[in-house]
Order: sequence, then structure tokens, then C-alpha cells
Amino acid sequence: MLILASRSPRRADLLTQMGIEFCAYPAEIDESVWANEPASDYVQRIAMSKAAAVRHRFPSLPVLGSDTAVVLDDTILGKPSGRAAAIEMLLALSGRTHQVLSGVALMVEDRHHYRLSTSQVRFRAISANEAASYWATGEPADKAGGYAIQGRAAAFVEHIEGSYSGIMGLPLFETMELLSQIGLRDRCDV
Repeated sequence: MLILASRSPRRADLLTQMGIEFCAYPAEIDESVWANEPASDYVQRIAMSKAAAVRHRFPSLPVLGSDTAVVLDDTILGKPSGRAAAIEMLLALSGRTHQVLSGVALMVEDRHHYRLSTSQVRFRAISANEAASYWATGEPADKAGGYAIQGRAAAFVEHIEGSYSGIMGLPLFETMELLSQIGLRDRCDV
């Protein structure tokens, strides 16, 4: 049995898709970005912190933590604080390429394992009206960068290079690499 340190339905869906048996238990941690913290360090710290926070509740089980950051011009675009922030993010991403970093951490006993997925996403040009209409769907409210690639925002995506599942929030290639180290991959459906 695996513990997923997340409340994200997308991460749960991705693990289910892979045939992994798990229980989800959300990690309650501070996800603030530290001053001058590089995005790659941030996603590693948060993924590891989520796993560590939940590991204390389930000391005999492997715990998987993950975090995803949308990065534009070396700036992490978090979850929008409201309509204006979401529209501003989408217009900043409009017609440009940004990075999506997804870190995945696995804690087993006293061992820590970590992998990072880096993807490039290019958006087509988005009008202010499109951004406002997208906000009105409710979809971007709790998403890093103010969009969900697996939802309606897929229409904004001109090109991706990297991991689609990583952009969704759980890089499956890296996750399966980690799970294979503890023998869980051998028990899934792939």
C-alpha cells in the first residue's frame, strides 16, 4: 500500500490510471516560496515536505509527495488569488513558452528518493475576453499558473515538450521509476 500525500484529484486519477493501490492523505504544510528560491529547489522542498509531513502519520508505509510549479521568466506563478490575478497570469503566458516543473518524492523508512520532471509549454495568443471566460468556468481557481492542461485550457496549448502527466501534477515516468525501486511497479498493470 502506498500513501499519496495530496488532496489533488488529478494526482489520484493518475495513480489509479497506473493501477497503483494507494490511500490519499493531504499534507498540511506551508507552500510559500522563499525569497530568491529557484523553482527547482522549491518543488523539491515542497514535494519532500509533503511526504515527510504525512510520513509521520504512516511510519511503516511508503509515502509519495509531489509538487508542480509553473515558471515564467524565472518567476513561479502560483495559484491565482482571484479573477484579476488569474487573467493577469493567462495574459502573461499568452503567446509564450513557459516551464512546468513537477517534483516527486518517495519516503520509505528513513530513505528519501526524488525525481524532477521539466516540461516546456507554449501557449497561443489569448485575448483578455478568452482569459475572463476561462476564469468564469471555475477551472483555473486552484491551479498553478491559473490553468489546467487536462481541461479547457488545452485549447490554449500550442505545443508541449516533456511530460503531459507532469504538467497535470504527477510525472508518471519519474513516479514509476521511484516505485520500481521499492517493488511497487512490479504489482501494477503496466
